[in-house]
Formats: sequence, structure tokens, C-alpha cells
Amino acid sequence: MTRRTRHDPAAPGLAALATLLADETRASFCLALLDGRAWTAGELARGAGVAPSTASEHLGKLVAGGLLAEERQGRHRYLRLADDGIARLVEELAAHAYPGTRTPPRTLGEASLRHALARGRTCYDHLAGRLGTGITDAMTGRGLLRQNAGFALTEDGLEWFGALGIPLATTSRRPLARGCLDWTERRQHLAGASGAALCRHVLEAGWCERVGTGRAVRATPAGRRALSRHLGLDTASLDTA
Repeated sequence: MTRRTRHDPAAPGLAALATLLADETRASFCLALLDGRAWTAGELARGAGVAPSTASEHLGKLVAGGLLAEERQGRHRYLRLADDGIARLVEELAAHAYPGTRTPPRTLGEASLRHALARGRTCYDHLAGRLGTGITDAMTGRGLLRQNAGFALTEDGLEWFGALGIPLATTSRRPLARGCLDWTERRQHLAGASGAALCRHVLEAGWCERVGTGRAVRATPAGRRALSRHLGLDTASLDTA
């Protein structure tokens, strides 16, 4: 009598997801879209160094697989990550795959990009890198955030956001605060609705600015003063290698 093997019903979906991300071009598109913005197919093609026709084929697979969402405006096709859950998945997978110092950069440009991303970047809609983990640690040290049993804002933390005029979407189904594994620092940084609100504030207030057209961000002189004043953050630590 032949024994039948019982397959987990989630196995086909997991295999399909792994197949989608197993291609370097498709993976590069997902990583580029971690900046939280929508990009055209042409912009993504140029960033990955592939032909528009090649990019279109790969993007179609990512949309069909539910990793990306698309919107058409006139002749332009804009793409973004489907939601923050997909962004979290991509970021955490990258944390396991990031070569860090194990693999030397191949070019000066790659070395500069690694440094900029490690210093500070957006992870979908919140802050990551040394900037993100530094802010998270400073909030924890000041009693604004608890990390001992998952991430949670304290009463002082809620008041801190209010004092800075940063609105929090407390009625959203999205967690107010959660940890996200940082793929360069290998520690948790603040994500969730509060992380997104803080990221939006620091960019709109001019505390941080984007570096080039990618995900990298850096604290401005005004931002360094503000982060020191409101969080006691040692902003010199953001520049360490």
C-alpha cells in the first residue's frame, strides 16, 4: 500500500513567492520601492540597468503575484509595493541576505551607496539605518517607547508626539508601534503607524532630506539640532562607519 504524503496547503504559495523573489532584477525592483514612493516602469528599468521590455515582463509577474500594485496615469504606469506587510517581508528577507562587511563593495559607487543606506534610509514609510535605530534607542531611553514585550508607545510617548504636533492614526487597523528588523544594523527600529508619522514629520519639517533619488536620507543641520533637543540623540553617532 502506497503511503500518501500530506502537503501543507501553504506550500504552493510559499514556493510561488520564493520564485518571484529568486530573480535579481525583480528583487532589485522590490528593494527600490522600499522608499515608499511609486515609480514608473521606466525609472525602475533604468535603476536596475535593464531594458524597458525586460522590466515590463518582470513587473507584470510581481503585480500578478501580489507583491506590487500598479496605477496608470495617462501613458505612465506607476508601481509601488502592495502594502506595508509586503514591505516588511522584503526588508526582513534583506536582513538575512545583506552581505554587509562580508563582501567588499565592487566599485566606489557601491561603497558610497552602502554607506548612505547604512547611515539612514526609508524602509517603506518609516526610518531605518543608524538614523532609525538611533531614534528608536533614544525614544526607549527616554521612556517614550517600550521594547521589553514587543513595541509599544508609553503615555509619555503619546504626549511627546502630541507636543510635536505629529498626529497618530490611533483608529487604524495598523499597529501603532511595532519593531522592524534593520538589515544593516541587525537590530529593531520603530515601524507601524507611529513610525510612519514620525518619518513623514522629519521629512516635511526639514529635519531630514533625501540623498539623490533613492532610499537614502540624512539628517540636516536643523534636524540634528532638533533630534538632540527633543530626544537627546547624539547625532555624531550617525556618521560612524
